[in-house]
Amino acid sequence: MPAVGWGIMPLITGKIGGSTINQTFGIGAGATIIGLLAFFGAQLSGNPGAVVVSARGFWISVICGALWSTGQIGQFVSFKRMGVSNTIPLSTVFQLIGNSLIGVIIFGEWHSTTARLIGFGALIIVIIGALMTSVTDESSGKRVTVKNFFFLLVTTFGYWVYSAFPKIPWLKDEKSLGIFLPEMIGILIGAVIYTFVSGNAKAFKQREQYLNILGGLSWGIAALAYIFAGRALGVNVAFVFTQMNVVIATIGGVLVLHEHKTRREMGYTVVGIILIVAGSILTAFAH
Repeated sequence: MPAVGWGIMPLITGKIGGSTINQTFGIGAGATIIGLLAFFGAQLSGNPGAVVVSARGFWISVICGALWSTGQIGQFVSFKRMGVSNTIPLSTVFQLIGNSLIGVIIFGEWHSTTARLIGFGALIIVIIGALMTSVTDESSGKRVTVKNFFFLLVTTFGYWVYSAFPKIPWLKDEKSLGIFLPEMIGILIGAVIYTFVSGNAKAFKQREQYLNILGGLSWGIAALAYIFAGRALGVNVAFVFTQMNVVIATIGGVLVLHEHKTRREMGYTVVGIILIVAGSILTAFAH
């Protein structure tokens, strides 16, 4: 579910258009709606305890959500600079490397030698695949430049914090549904702060500001599923599996958003996607 939801999101926002402000706010608002639906759904189902959260858990969740906005803003800016089909694969590589190191070093995942060999071997396969899908020719309209590369890398920090979120020790005793709504509220707060700090308050009068909520709904469903997956499978396995969203986003960037790729680029993209899927499946054996 995270792979599908996060893969469709950039296609929705790309089709709707609008500024980075519009798209970031749309994700925050749509995700908060999903958070509210999950909260009230638990209340109506007679299981209100599922959404209980401590004060500490609430504020940590809000902060993690706000930091996620940094990563998403960087990604939306990169969509416009490099295109969706180039940005998503590179973003995948940066997130995979950071999250794998966090999972192994901080959370002690892939603790055996065999698990680490399989896990990092699979990770290398996925990274090679993602890099292959971002190969660009001189004739392409939107290219991966050094400046664009490092901008995306720096802003990915917000994603690293978000991906480690389900396994943070301070939240280990919190309910999955309980931490979900405050996290989504944090994303919305981060988007609103970015809107005003960047001097774009007029965006609230723009139609695209609210149409992009559709992309946020897709993202929010994926985020809810990721919390459960991250806790059940561990950050490394769950996250690598979610990165199969690159398959949907990359192919969709070409077919739905009509981003140009030469025959050579498309050949690299197809082989890269095959490697990403193979590597993602291989991580399931890294226990």
